[in-house]
Amino acid sequence: MPATRTARPERSTMVSTEIPPVPLTIEGYSVLHQMMRFRWSAWRLLGPAQKAKIIHEASGLLAKMEQNPSGQSALYSLIGHKGDLMFVHFRQSFDELNQVELQMARLRLSDYLEPTTSYLSMIELGLYESTIKVYNELAERGIEAHSEEWNRAIKDTMERQREAMRPRLFPELPKHRYLCFYPMDRRRGEDKNWYTVSIEERARQMNEHGLVGRRYAGEVKQIITGSIGFDDWEWGVDLFANDPLVFKKLIYEMRFDQVSAVYALFGTFYIGLRCGSGELGKLLSGQVPRG
Repeated sequence: MPATRTARPERSTMVSTEIPPVPLTIEGYSVLHQMMRFRWSAWRLLGPAQKAKIIHEASGLLAKMEQNPSGQSALYSLIGHKGDLMFVHFRQSFDELNQVELQMARLRLSDYLEPTTSYLSMIELGLYESTIKVYNELAERGIEAHSEEWNRAIKDTMERQREAMRPRLFPELPKHRYLCFYPMDRRRGEDKNWYTVSIEERARQMNEHGLVGRRYAGEVKQIITGSIGFDDWEWGVDLFANDPLVFKKLIYEMRFDQVSAVYALFGTFYIGLRCGSGELGKLLSGQVPRG
């Protein structure tokens, strides 16, 4: 009796039509915020000549950082009890940010600085509309998600977007007089969870949210940084303006958007006045910086 052959099940040719939930993002500068408390009591014990040497050394380094062609730094005088100074650094990589930290630690001025906190992130642009468009196009062509062909198409899309958005990914650090910085999360609790909402609905809500920000385009400059996996919150927000009142109006109006009213969680807010390298001496003598 001839042996019977067991038929092998045919390999399914069906392709999943469900698009991935994660929006594509493109990244630019690595960013470090350093919040410091100044040891005023120790500083007052120094003589004028000692102070002058320390200020000259620190001002020289800060001046170079302000003009760095591959990512600038800026100093802000903080208002309130959360610290005295905040340094903001834009650089090409985390390696360069670490080098900045080490350069500052070697300054004699660092003997009078006590870190209160810091925040590490990268400038990030979320590509919700482009993501949905390319995902749907690939699904319609029958290309399996995360296959080699899929990954090539995604890479091409990212490269085009990265080139088109390069000025927003690698901007000059704005020179506005005031800075408002705060970290934030999207709610992911049992009742409301941003990460279980469909990508289409998230895109709709983010577009609605962005419309408010665009109305303030002439008054405030906004830079969003991503920090998932880098720091304790998911995003950092930097707002730059010459009138601090715009921070209150913009953030208050945005809180009525669905994405903020339902899903947003906010961290600590910091408000600072820009202090140029040439004004460090005035600042440490108790004068308000002029920007």
